[in-house]
Amino acid sequence: MEVRKIPFRQALREAMVEEMRRDDRVFLMGEEVAEYNGAYKVSQGMLDEFGAKRVIDTPIAELGFTGIGVGAAMNGTRPVVEFMTWNFAVLAFDQIVNSAAKMLSMSAGQFNIPIVFRGPSAAAGQLGAQHSQSFENWMANVPGLKVVSVSNPYDAKGLLKSAIRDDDPVCFFESEVMYGEMGEVPEEEYLIPIGKAIVKREGTDVTIVSYNKMMKVAYAAADELAKEGISAEVIDLRTIRPLDYPAIVESIKKTNRLVILEEAWPFGSVTAELSFQVQKHAFDFLDAPIKRVTTLDTSIAYAPTLVEAFMPNPEKVIRAAKEALYLV
Repeated sequence: MEVRKIPFRQALREAMVEEMRRDDRVFLMGEEVAEYNGAYKVSQGMLDEFGAKRVIDTPIAELGFTGIGVGAAMNGTRPVVEFMTWNFAVLAFDQIVNSAAKMLSMSAGQFNIPIVFRGPSAAAGQLGAQHSQSFENWMANVPGLKVVSVSNPYDAKGLLKSAIRDDDPVCFFESEVMYGEMGEVPEEEYLIPIGKAIVKREGTDVTIVSYNKMMKVAYAAADELAKEGISAEVIDLRTIRPLDYPAIVESIKKTNRLVILEEAWPFGSVTAELSFQVQKHAFDFLDAPIKRVTTLDTSIAYAPTLVEAFMPNPEKVIRAAKEALYLV
C-alpha cells in the first residue's frame, strides 16, 4: 500500500470525507465545524465540498444539537457529532447515556442509533480543572455505547471509518495536543475493526498497556527501561469498550507482569476494570501484583508545576515496571 505522512487532523478529515462521499446519509454537525473549518481545523474544506446541509454549524448548546443528532440517527441518517471538547459534552450526557445508548434495547430492537460522538478528551496543558478531564471510563461504564480512543493518525482514520459505519453509538476520543502530529497513513482505503488492541512493541519482561496520548509516555518509559536491559511489551488498547482482554492475557503469558497506564482518576477507571479482568483470567500467569499509573486523585490545577505533578510521566511508569520486577 502507498503510504504518506499526514497530520492527525487530516487523517480524521479523510475518514469523514471518504465516508460522506460513500454514503449520503453521513453528515457532520457541531460548533464551528463549517464556516470556521473546525475549532482544530479537522473539518477544513468540508463545507465547500458537501454544503451546509451536511456540514452543519450549531449553537453553543450541546444538549440540543446532540439530541438532534440522536433523533436524526433514529430516522435513518448516520450523524457525526463533534464536541469542541468532551468536557463540553457533559451537558449532553442525557442524550448520549439515556437516549443513544438505551434506544435499541428500549425499542425492542426497532431503532439502531448509528451515531458517532467525537472530539478531544483529557488534559491539554494549562486549561484548568473543568477543561482537562478524561471521559473514556465514564462512557465505557454505559452498556450500549462503544468507546474508541486513538493515539496516532493511522488508527484515527481506520477506526473513525469503522465507527461511522457501525450501527451502534460510538464515543470517539482524540487529543487536543496531537492534532498536528504526523503519522504514516495509506493512500488506499482501509478499516480497523473496533474492539482489537495492538501490540506496538514486542517485549519479554513486563507488559505496559495504555491508550490515547499516554502511549507516548509508554514508549518513552519502554525506551529508558531498554537501556537498563528490561524488555517491555507495549500494547495500545485503541478500543476501551469492547475491551480486548485476550490480547492482554496473551501478553501476560509471556511477560508475567503488567503495568497499566491511563490519564484518568484511579477510582472506577479503565485500569481498575482491566486489573480485575486480568486477575480473573490470567492470575496464574502473574508473577507480581498489577501496577497502575494514573493521574492523581484530585482535580487538575492550573499552575504548570501542579499539572506536571498531576499527570502520569515516564518516570512513574519506569518505577511501576521496576516494582513489578522487584527491582525497587
